This record gives sequence, C-alpha cells and structure tokens, in this order.
Amino acid sequence: MRPTVTATETVRRPRYETGQVGTLARDWLALLKPRVISLVVFTGAAGMMMAPVRIDPFTALVSIFCICLASGAAGAINMWYDRDIDAVMQRTITRPVPAGRIPEGEALAYGVGLSCLSVCLMWMATNTLAAAILAFSIFFYSVIYTMWLKRSTPQNIVIGGAAGAFPPMIGWAAATGHMAVMPVVMFGIVFFWTPPHFWSLALYACKDYGRAGIPMLPVVHGARHTRWQIFLYTIVLLAISLVPSVMHLSGWFYTCVALALGLGFIGCAIRVLLEPQDKDGVSLKGDKAARVSFRFSLAYLFFLFCGLLGDHFLRLWGF
Repeated sequence: MRPTVTATETVRRPRYETGQVGTLARDWLALLKPRVISLVVFTGAAGMMMAPVRIDPFTALVSIFCICLASGAAGAINMWYDRDIDAVMQRTITRPVPAGRIPEGEALAYGVGLSCLSVCLMWMATNTLAAAILAFSIFFYSVIYTMWLKRSTPQNIVIGGAAGAFPPMIGWAAATGHMAVMPVVMFGIVFFWTPPHFWSLALYACKDYGRAGIPMLPVVHGARHTRWQIFLYTIVLLAISLVPSVMHLSGWFYTCVALALGLGFIGCAIRVLLEPQDKDGVSLKGDKAARVSFRFSLAYLFFLFCGLLGDHFLRLWGF
C-alpha cells in the first residue's frame, strides 16, 4: 500500500510555476550573452572552413560547440564581475545578476565550470593548440579586458578587442593543429573592426558609461574625438581587409566584397563625423548616424567573412 501524503508534507514541497521555470532558464541563457555568441561562433567556423584540410563533421561540430560554450562562459564571468556597474546602467540593469534573479556566486561558478568544460572538451576532440588558444581567449576576455582594461583606460576596447578576434585562429587550429598566415589575418580583421564597432555604440550609450564610471573613449576624450577615431579606424580596417588580396590568399570575389563593404563602412563613419553636433561634438539628431554605423558594422563582419568563404570555395572549384 502506498503511504498517504499529509497536508503538511504537501505544503513543504517546493512548487514552481511554469512561467517562473521558463524565466529562470532564460536568465541562465542570458548570462551567456547569446547575441554575442552568434558572431563569435560564425567567425570560428569560418576559420575552420578556410583551413587547407578537411575536418570530419563530428569533430567540427564539437569544436564549434566548444567555441560557443567558451564564449558564453566568458560572458557569464563578465556579468558576474560587472554586476556593480550593470546595476547603474540603463542598458544592463535588467541583466540576471544585478536584477537579483541569479546569485553572484552561482553566476561565477557557472562561468568557470563552462570554461573548464569547453577547454577540456576541445583538447580531447582536437588538439593542444586549439585548446590552449581557447583557454587564453577566455582568460583574456574575463581577466585582462573585464577585470583590468575596461575600467582603467579609454583604449580598453582597442586592446580588449583581441578577445573576440581569437575564434578564427581557434577554428583553424582545431582543423590543422598548427597556425598559418590566413587565420592571423582574420584575427587582424576582427581586431581592427572592434573599435569602430564598439565606439559607435559608445557614442549613444555615453551617459550610461559615464554614470558607471567606465572610461570609454567618448566619456574621457569626448564625442568629437571619438567620431574621428571611428573614421580613421574604418580606413585602417579597409586596408587590413585587403591584405588577403595583396598576399594572394584570396581572389577577385573577396576583393570586390571587401572593397564594397569597406567603402560602405567608411561612408557610415563619414555620416557619424558630419552629423549635426553641438560645440562638444554631441549629436543633435539622437546619434542616429552612430546607431546606423553600429548596425552596419555587424553586417559588415558577417558578409566580409561570407565573402572570404565564398572566394575560398570558388577557388577550390576552379573559378
């Protein structure tokens, strides 16, 4: 005979509403910064596909999963450490940790645990080089950028941009076990893309960064200086993006794509530079041009790497 459950025992059982469970799951997912992960995973997969050797589908999927996991883990550690400044910024105040929906210690354990899992899995599935670069990328973003550069220098995003530039190298290393010129060039493209991308965001989030005490470029040197830096970096980025063409690592298709996208990004930067401003360089149009530049920068990197992959396969097929 089954034992009878008393009313007292029923009350003591934890009850979870369906909506509450769903919200909690979304919060744990939000800790991983899924919107950031998508571009990171794509550039890592691009590095893998550009490699001169073919990797078996299962290993490729595991490698991409590890890059995805590592990116999310670094994002979780970032949210744990930045909980104090996230709590005073309108853009981040609703994040799970500052909003109190996920305890600080659990967020940190989550990030560290996923970091260890991603590196160990990458090492077992591929090779030591890929696992080592993956581990260093997590360390660079979590410690060097988040805990040091972000709060100490207006050049935080310039140097810290390296953290998001490692995935093509990781993907290439996972496929080949060694390093070459092409993945380093891909690293350089993402590295020089990062400043104009984030500074466009910083222009219209300047008050938020100032309130949190983060020395982003427009907070320290003003909006006008930042506008010029965005413009100059887009010119440098165009030059860097053409390195594969100059070194005969890519063909005419990529060259056309890189030129079109690079000139488009420079055009966005010119709009940011010439947008109506007050005497301090603050936009009189609600930073409309900076918002357009930020959105274009996301499309720029995606389609540039698509062009690189398209050119790679066209050349393999003899075009």
